[in-house]
Amino acid sequence: MDCLFCAIAAGSIPADKVYEDELCCVFRDIDPKAPVHLLAIPREHIAGASAVDEKSAPLAGHLMAAVAKAAKNEGLTSYRVVSNCGPDAGQTVNHLHYHILGGRELSWPPG
Repeated sequence: MDCLFCAIAAGSIPADKVYEDELCCVFRDIDPKAPVHLLAIPREHIAGASAVDEKSAPLAGHLMAAVAKAAKNEGLTSYRVVSNCGPDAGQTVNHLHYHILGGRELSWPPG
């Protein structure tokens, strides 16, 4: 399996999962940028947010619902959801994922 996130979703690479269901999973980022930094991924491989189309839109919507559930489970009432699209935006794994950042006041612009 060449995709890191596909391997995590399949369970062949361990991750500290905080939420999962049949379509997606949410786990702690190994290089957190905030006190709470989670990654939400679909089990199905989609290259990124820019690759979501009409066929995969229901799955992307389900993933956003999982983001809300995981954030609530972590006790977050305020948080940021980010998806980097492409290498110039900082996407390092070509698999749709949302960063969930919280646990402190976040500045804008991010940095």
